[in-house]
Amino acid sequence: MSKQSKGGLTSPAPEKGGAGAHPAIPVSIGAMLVTLGVVYGDIGTSPMYVTKALVAGNGGIMSVNQEFVLGALSLVIWTVTLLTTVKYVLISLKADNHGEGGIFALYSIVRRFGKWLIIPAMLGGSALLADGILTPAVTVTTAIEGLRTIPEVYQIIGDNQMNVVAITLAIICLLFVVQRAGTSKIGRAFGPVMTLWFVFLGAMGLLHVFDNPVVFLAINPLYGIQFLLSPNNHAGFMILGSCFLATTGAEALYSDMGHVGRGNIYATWPFVKICLLFSYLGQGAWLLANAGNAELLAIEDLNPFFQMLDPGIRPFAVLLSTAAAIIASQALITGAFSLVSEAIRLDLMPHMQTFYPAETKGQLYIPMVNYVLWIGCVIVVLLFQSSAHMEAAYGLAITITMLCTTLLLFFYLHRLRKLKLFPWVFVVFFALLEGSFLVSSLTKFFHGGYFTLLMAALIMAVMLCWYAGTAVERRQATLLPIKNYLDQLDRLRHDTTYDLVSDNLVYLTNGTNTDFLDRDILYSILDKHPKRAKAWWFLNIQTMDEPHTFAYSVENFGTDYVYRVHLYLGYKVPQRVNAYLRQVVQDLSATGELPAQVHEYSVYKKPGPVGSFMFFMLRKTLSPESDVDHHERTAIALKYAIRRWAGSPARWYGLENSSVSIEYVPMFTKFKEVARMKRIGPNDRP
Repeated sequence: MSKQSKGGLTSPAPEKGGAGAHPAIPVSIGAMLVTLGVVYGDIGTSPMYVTKALVAGNGGIMSVNQEFVLGALSLVIWTVTLLTTVKYVLISLKADNHGEGGIFALYSIVRRFGKWLIIPAMLGGSALLADGILTPAVTVTTAIEGLRTIPEVYQIIGDNQMNVVAITLAIICLLFVVQRAGTSKIGRAFGPVMTLWFVFLGAMGLLHVFDNPVVFLAINPLYGIQFLLSPNNHAGFMILGSCFLATTGAEALYSDMGHVGRGNIYATWPFVKICLLFSYLGQGAWLLANAGNAELLAIEDLNPFFQMLDPGIRPFAVLLSTAAAIIASQALITGAFSLVSEAIRLDLMPHMQTFYPAETKGQLYIPMVNYVLWIGCVIVVLLFQSSAHMEAAYGLAITITMLCTTLLLFFYLHRLRKLKLFPWVFVVFFALLEGSFLVSSLTKFFHGGYFTLLMAALIMAVMLCWYAGTAVERRQATLLPIKNYLDQLDRLRHDTTYDLVSDNLVYLTNGTNTDFLDRDILYSILDKHPKRAKAWWFLNIQTMDEPHTFAYSVENFGTDYVYRVHLYLGYKVPQRVNAYLRQVVQDLSATGELPAQVHEYSVYKKPGPVGSFMFFMLRKTLSPESDVDHHERTAIALKYAIRRWAGSPARWYGLENSSVSIEYVPMFTKFKEVARMKRIGPNDRP
């Protein structure tokens, strides 16, 4: 009978599986401030450019009349209401995966209803990540361009757009540098600023609304429908592309749910929406009061948001809008961290080093994602330079994400929630609505939309390659029972014809099954030049939902040379595998379960009972004779190239100062039949 030893570095036993429900983040003033600082930045800065885009698309200030103002405002109001309030706040937020939101979290709870659902999940996630590259660039650039409305500042920066570009790049670089601090600390700093921003939006808009209360008629959706079909609508159906900019932050709101909790979004959204609508209504009232104003016609790239403000307030507004633009970028960055984390969990992307700077697991930081977004934003600013050019590219990709989310939500409502009629009404209505926005946004393709679609295609390609490569690997994966190989390992450790590789050989495994190992590991030890050791350790690491879980379990199979170890580490515990395994070895040595590993040479006067360690990491290779088609071979090659680019596993597990060996083992697949050669004599020639 095998002897099993279970020990803990702390007393609490680990929660098996690690997939239990996350504790709900409580609703509180502090959490609501974090929500305002982290979640609403993108949608909260929309008033800075939505009305500007609508006026420009309709022929400028000289084309403004009451029909245009009421119709355009009605379209904006109902776009925000239907897409953000109804679809995302009231419906999508309930479709969470253990407290996590976003399209990948949604896919993870509906994927059992069809393998093909992986396609809309990857497509939507790729488009959202691509749009996240554009958001910091467009919002910060728009805010900095507002500096020109201040005469004193205009004398300094003038019309030279490169001055705006330089300031924008400096702010964006600073934003990405501070991500390491964590979204909780950032949210606490941004929360009060964002609260002030929304109060400012509502108050400034309300002041102008009182000057022309007729804008309240825009709440009636008939005005929007009539103007959409009106011959006075110079933009035609394409006006929906500008209206859609008012709700581009809705998908990020869903993705950020894991950071702040559903309850805090419910508590803060009514306040945010009221302030946004007052701002839009106020800009509409100002446009009515200044329709046909020839002086405004001389202003290039007219922005009603800044122009409607009193000149004495404008400097404060520009500074506050710049802060809000930075926070808008933050909403997409934190959403990107969540999306990539879910993609890694679903094995759609390579494992990347992840940090949890706060006490909530939803608040995380992924350095690789931060660097990619950083580089992408810098390229966008240098490529497009002005906000007018960026706005032309903005919003196209996100319509694809929304359509994909709608499709997945249908399966959630119909198959998981078991609703009958409502899911069909939901999918038809929102598919038609979002399809209209997509068609109207296609005019942006040649004006910059190609960039976000290109980025989305590249991200999608990474996911497809990783997914296809993983599928090939899984087809050849074989688990072998450890007990069947104990005798061979026992003979090997006593076979002095082979050099002792190390006192302890450690293999990191993905499998959580205690009694089985991947065939590749045993092949590495026994077949690929036998690796003699005093003990072999097969180590699996599980990240637990409780932040400070710090425990392990050991199965020794009745031996003193084979150990199957499971480390259960809370998400706040650094994965310093070398240090933790050494503690496990010391514990087993103290109880006599591991023979003392005496070594004669040491810098210490009294060497400890633990010998040397070597960590082995396996990489699979595909031989030319493997019987796989060209597409599968390409997928495997690309997956391994992506894995090399994603970073060093040694750093992920705290092994950068340890003895680590990366070994390549063949992927066991069916081999092609090779024709037999004819043997001829040594002096003969064919």
